[in-house]
Amino acid sequence: MAESTGHIVILPSPGISHLIPFAELAKRLVLHHNFNVTFLILTTNGDLSGATKALLESLPAAVDSIFLPPVNFDDLPKYTKPSLKLSLSVTRSLPSLRHVLNSLLATNSNRLVAFLADAFGFEALEVAKGLNIPPYLFFPSNATSLSLFFHLPKLDETVSVRFMRDLPDPVKLPGCVPLHGKDLFDPIQDRKSEAYESFLNLSKRVALADGIIVNSFLELEPEALKALQEDGGADGTRRPLIYPVGPIVQTRSSSSNDGSECLSWLDIQPRGSVLYVSFGSGGTLSSDQLTELAFGLEMSGQKFLWVVKRPSNESANAAYLSEGQSQFEPSDFLPNGFLERTRDRGLVVTYWAPQTQILSHGSTGGFISHCGWSSTLESVVNGVPLIAWPLFAEQKLNAVLLEEGLKVALRPKAEENGVVRREEIAKVVKVLMDKGSEEGKKVRDRMEELKQAAAKAIDRDGSSIKALSDLAFTLKNKAAN
Repeated sequence: MAESTGHIVILPSPGISHLIPFAELAKRLVLHHNFNVTFLILTTNGDLSGATKALLESLPAAVDSIFLPPVNFDDLPKYTKPSLKLSLSVTRSLPSLRHVLNSLLATNSNRLVAFLADAFGFEALEVAKGLNIPPYLFFPSNATSLSLFFHLPKLDETVSVRFMRDLPDPVKLPGCVPLHGKDLFDPIQDRKSEAYESFLNLSKRVALADGIIVNSFLELEPEALKALQEDGGADGTRRPLIYPVGPIVQTRSSSSNDGSECLSWLDIQPRGSVLYVSFGSGGTLSSDQLTELAFGLEMSGQKFLWVVKRPSNESANAAYLSEGQSQFEPSDFLPNGFLERTRDRGLVVTYWAPQTQILSHGSTGGFISHCGWSSTLESVVNGVPLIAWPLFAEQKLNAVLLEEGLKVALRPKAEENGVVRREEIAKVVKVLMDKGSEEGKKVRDRMEELKQAAAKAIDRDGSSIKALSDLAFTLKNKAAN
């Protein structure tokens, strides 16, 4: 192997959904640009999940992993928001992070040319900057979300309502689809909350980064990316360089469970006939909503593959950073007789399924998704149209982008209490999956166009390949100087 062109340290937030895009980015930096990479792994208990272990073991030899001491959250209230836990996992790891970085600086022959963290790791970026390691923000979401991040301080100065959902007019970000207040990030909904203050402070410090790597691509969000790249300094602040390098998606399953049951079942289904239903690694439904979804799928008459999680009436992201989700039987929570009545056209699995293989399978024709950005990009890469069902975090914003901006998703209407009823679910599923539906055809055709655009972006002379090469060139110059 040729001599390394520099050493990059990466700090992902805890959780497999955060680790995956970092890992895929690391592969590109190692395999295509010959960097060495060290992952610093934060843990919230002593044990790593099987999926995390498998993913780390699958990385190239030029990628090392260092495990920081586990963070303890026993002092926090039971229902502390996961976003606060993520931030605290970084804050409480800063002393060990500083120790590890100093050790790498003292012992590594390859110069540390960059330190990468996501938005939850701004304090870690400050530590790296203090040690003269160039800090870079990896933003594993879209340019629309990043634009909101940049413009939050200005928005804060101009609004008078306490709750963002009460904004009288849509928020119009440069180059982005208009956003109603209720569709902005969950943590910034209450302007008097601790989460809001944390996000506002982060947005004011975003210029700390030397550059921002975005998991989007020029053909997906041309106007939003153009505005981000050209609008630097318009508000009087320095704007870091923007590198749109997406779609960065998982290329293989990260679990020791190969999901053979799911794939064998898909193998015997007609092409494009199966609706995949999953709400991500953290998403959970209430008991009532789980029941309505079950009846809706049954009423639709369509084939489905459903990843069921234990319901929660307290939180839509109760499965995030939690244990024990897989220890239950679906029949414990699904309507009586549902599994028997749908046995011939549906498959229900608990907690986990090999999503990358499912979405790339020829039998999969649609996806009910929570609109997490990694899942969204996996859908785009495989040309699978969506039913948008956002639950938390930035997912409502993503749903608006998918439905109104990109027009690759349908969205069921919820009642005032937030529950989507079975009749509405059945109707939307039929529209998406019925080959005779004109509305469904438009969504399917548009997603196929995005699939082709995504492939072009990461082809040899594609826009994302060029952006990553520009970043690599900048980092190699740092190593040489």
